[in-house]
Amino acid sequence: MTIKTLDDLELDGKRVLVRVDFNVPLEFGEVTDELRIKEALPTIVKIREKGGTPILMSHLGRPKGSVKDNLRMDPVAKRLEKLIDAKVTKFDEAVGEAVEAGIAKLEPGSIAMLENVRFYPGEEANSADFAASLARLGDAYVNDAFGTAHRAHASTVGVVPHMKGNAAAGLLMNKEIEYFQRVLGDPPHPFVAVLGGAKVSDKIPVLKNLVEKVDAVLVGGAMAYTLLLADGKRIGASRVEREVIDVAREILALAQARNVKFLLPVDHEVVETFDERADSKTVEGDIPEGWMGLDIGPRTIELYSEEIQNAKAVIWNGPMGVFEWSAFAGGTWSIGEAIAESSALSVVGGGDSAAAAAKFDLTERFDHVSTGGGASLEMLEGKVLPGLQALEDAAK
Repeated sequence: MTIKTLDDLELDGKRVLVRVDFNVPLEFGEVTDELRIKEALPTIVKIREKGGTPILMSHLGRPKGSVKDNLRMDPVAKRLEKLIDAKVTKFDEAVGEAVEAGIAKLEPGSIAMLENVRFYPGEEANSADFAASLARLGDAYVNDAFGTAHRAHASTVGVVPHMKGNAAAGLLMNKEIEYFQRVLGDPPHPFVAVLGGAKVSDKIPVLKNLVEKVDAVLVGGAMAYTLLLADGKRIGASRVEREVIDVAREILALAQARNVKFLLPVDHEVVETFDERADSKTVEGDIPEGWMGLDIGPRTIELYSEEIQNAKAVIWNGPMGVFEWSAFAGGTWSIGEAIAESSALSVVGGGDSAAAAAKFDLTERFDHVSTGGGASLEMLEGKVLPGLQALEDAAK
């Protein structure tokens, strides 16, 4: 994949449209988690160092094409001002004559932020008119929002052809591309995939793609119970997706045919009621009737940790159990710790995996923790993300 970087663009004196992912949590009009804003700072700083004027655009929440005052970008602009120690000019609209006039008056090196692009139906519809309106605000385009790169929207795809080749990936986007290419392109072996989460149906394309690349798959979370049932095991009252049992069997057969280790939990932390305070016990093998698994057990942790310690590359996507509840967080913490302690190249998918890494203070101990849940999932499925494809097309 050939995509231009910031080093490839001449930005001196240019207005640079920058798609960032500032979809941050708010509470009482204040940003409660500034990580995504911090992640974008290096790109904003570099654009200014190159003489450009960054015009930031992002979505916030799901306003569904209409103005929602509680989803305006003002709190985000205020937090960015503090983090970057510079004035941020916030516009009350994303497009239109008033915005164009305001941007024309900006001093070189200023920072501007447009209003929530999802206030406009044309954003998610990838409207040609809306994309053209956005394009009129800039001379160049930089996409640093990996978390939205799997969406073919106006700010991620539609605006790019208007930039006449002056389009590039930001520093964060480059980092995401680099690490996913390293583990999915030509990874060191043994290569181990650790997969968890609630629904195996969400991970079927990932499993099918990774079984072609890895040496071992380690499965936890509720999705393991559908696969265990497909493998002839008894799972009690554990969560199961019976509609995908046949597909689960196909995946197990595919792994066997390719001589890929496909490890499922051999013991479980189980309860009789789905409750954080429910009494639990550890069971080996089959789960008794009326009991449900909420985490992997100690023998499974030991087996999985051994595979991880022998790996040269590990991709982790999805928790091993109900990690939000302390009583059932042990599996996720232990496997995360094993990955962090290993010498393997370690890449963690976004979403729940990133949340678990943050909860257990493991983030800094991995080689890369992705900022995009849906985007990282589609990368693991082997899909080409529309936002990246647009940048690649622009580089031709």
